[in-house]
Amino acid sequence: MFPSVSLAQEVGLAVLFAAALACVAGFGRILWGARLHHPEPAATAAEGLAALPAQRVAAGHPMETVELTEAEEEAFAGLVRTIALR
Repeated sequence: MFPSVSLAQEVGLAVLFAAALACVAGFGRILWGARLHHPEPAATAAEGLAALPAQRVAAGHPMETVELTEAEEEAFAGLVRTIALR
């Protein structure tokens, strides 16, 4: 084919071209299939969020609760009142 290229190089080039063509055709088929595939939407929000854990009850794990002193409770109540007024 080319006068300065050996037969082995020509065969390697042909194999490389065929492999590249097969990859392009495969990717095109994958993209075409993904474009045509429309999954059904989830019936409820709970099904779509199945990976999220259920919310815990008010009395959670002992390490998640904090005992406040009387002064801290009053300060927190004052903070809540100032936020509620805004």
